[in-house]
Amino acid sequence: MLFAFVCKDKPGHLNVRMETRPAHVEHLNKLNAEGTLKIAGPFLDADGKPNGSLVVVSAETIEAAKAIADADPYTKAGLFESVEIKPFNWVFNNPEA
Repeated sequence: MLFAFVCKDKPGHLNVRMETRPAHVEHLNKLNAEGTLKIAGPFLDADGKPNGSLVVVSAETIEAAKAIADADPYTKAGLFESVEIKPFNWVFNNPEA
């Protein structure tokens, strides 16, 4: 099953995002190599600066998806104000469909 993580950065935490980005990218590369990661990228503010994230993963349960979200270096660094985890049905342009 797919799960979408809709993550909102804490205001004024762009420096945390940038400092933690290498570890975050390494984490996503590992998930990608395992076949767990489906989509990932930042949300942007009006100035084009990252202010959140969208990550879609494959997991057996919402608890497993939450464990993946909790293991993200951005989460561990306290970047996010909120993380919403939602079951996701990828209907259009799904390369695996």
